Amino acid sequence: MDTADSFRVIGARVFFLPVQTRVPLKFGGQTVTSVTCARVAVTVADSRGRRGVGWGETPLSVQWAWPTELPYETRHEALKAFTLAVVRRGVEQGCANDGASVHPLRWGAQLLAELPAIRADFQASRGDEFCLPPLPALVAASPFDVAVHDAYGQLCGEDIYATYDRAHLGCDLATLLEPAADSDVSFVGKTPADYLITDLRAVPRRLPAWHLVGGLDPLTTADLTGDEPDDGEPVTLVDSVIRTVVGDLCAGESREGGEEVVHGDHLVADGGADLSGPADHAGGADGAFEGVSEFTAEWSVASGSDFLRHGRGHGG
Repeated sequence: MDTADSFRVIGARVFFLPVQTRVPLKFGGQTVTSVTCARVAVTVADSRGRRGVGWGETPLSVQWAWPTELPYETRHEALKAFTLAVVRRGVEQGCANDGASVHPLRWGAQLLAELPAIRADFQASRGDEFCLPPLPALVAASPFDVAVHDAYGQLCGEDIYATYDRAHLGCDLATLLEPAADSDVSFVGKTPADYLITDLRAVPRRLPAWHLVGGLDPLTTADLTGDEPDDGEPVTLVDSVIRTVVGDLCAGESREGGEEVVHGDHLVADGGADLSGPADHAGGADGAFEGVSEFTAEWSVASGSDFLRHGRGHGG
């Protein structure tokens, strides 16, 4: 274990990646047909001059994080702008030899404490008639926070989850968390490592999963409108569950060498099946999506200034 005695954020890149959903997702009074993913690459350095680069990403889910009557694009633009504001503040502090921390959890706790002030400065600089609520502010700040964790793991040459112990953290969770007043929970002497499974032999082979059903999702073929995608993937809930259960049982056959038969009652989503379906991953670690616009903002300790670049993805 080669821990860092302290680290600072010295550079960052921010990418806004547009993603079109395969089908609309409706929850409550909001319907999602596209989302912008905020992807952040962070460079950190320790007192010995070592550097690590980490990545973090989250969808800026406007409708989920900020349900309101404000126009979508007003909220969308504000979320992107606040993402940049948070990253800018963090890099400026690091480049000014301020904001040093011994662990990302402690760094993140400080970021959380400063977030109201960052929001206030953000509002004052823009003069908007609306206020950015706390939840979308947290969402916008999260990819920066995730990237710092990843960068710290790279800096130490360790899996980031292996660093959530006292040797790295330098304190217990009672320093960072306060239990509810009516709770008998105590974090004294505890670290996140106490709540993580570190013995791979104890890791469960099956995890509960749920299939998210939106308000516009067709449950059976009777609900189809003809506007659904014709891409060979399941469209109805029944088809999705059939594919998942059959795939799960086939995998069970190959593992156990036995024979299993799918009965009708298996069509009920079972808590041990992975009902998420196959995921499509576009782009690489550099954040470039082929054929789509890429917006990048970067601050560098070398130049001490920021620049904005508008352009195409590497494949565009």
